[in-house]
This record gives sequence, structure tokens and C-alpha cells, in this order.
Amino acid sequence: QGRLVESGGSLVQPGGSLRLSCTASGFSFAVFHIGWFRQAPGKGREGVSCINSGDGTSYYADSVKGRFTISRDNAKNTVYLQMNNLSPEDTAVYYCATRLDWCNLDATVPGYDYWGQGTQVTVSS
Repeated sequence: QGRLVESGGSLVQPGGSLRLSCTASGFSFAVFHIGWFRQAPGKGREGVSCINSGDGTSYYADSVKGRFTISRDNAKNTVYLQMNNLSPEDTAVYYCATRLDWCNLDATVPGYDYWGQGTQVTVSS
């Protein structure tokens, strides 16, 4: 059975950095596009970034461009999200998810095969 596990979430001060990890098991990780999403209290799930399975092309929400970087290591079945210059508006539970067809930052469309359980990121002084 396929599984995704996120880690790396923490409490960090504004302006700080975190690196999240999403590690897969039980399926052929390399063929999937992997997305990061986040959900703040009382809000819908928002797409943050996505990385292609093939050429590693990455996509970002406007709100994180220039601050977040997504990468993947297929040998370790892991996708990373490096988050810099964090602000309180980045506070949310961060999830990773997989799909086979294409990268998508819309969490509401069908086609996601696996979701992780989430990791909490809190940005506060």
C-alpha cells in the first residue's frame, strides 16, 4: 500500500527558514508528479508547489515564488520544500500529494493518488 509521510514542520520566527520532506513508500515514486499543499485554520487547501516526474520542472503559487524551492531525490523517494523568509501567513498544515497525469496546484480536482498526513508549520514571534 502506498504511503506518504511529511516531516520537518516546526515553530519558526518570521524571516526564518524550514525544509519540509515528503517520503514515499510502497509505490513507484519516480513516475509521479508531487505537489505540496497547505491548509490554514478555517481556509481551504491551497496549492503551494509542484514538481514534474520527468524533467523536474517546478511550479509555484504566486504567494511563495522567490521564497520556496521544491526539489526531489528519486533515489531516496523524497521530495523537499525549502521555505525561506517565512511569514505568519505561511502558517498552516503542509501536505504532499501525488498524481500521474500532470502537475496541478488545485487540490480540489480529482486525480490525486496519495496524500500524506501533514506537518504543522507555525510562523510566529
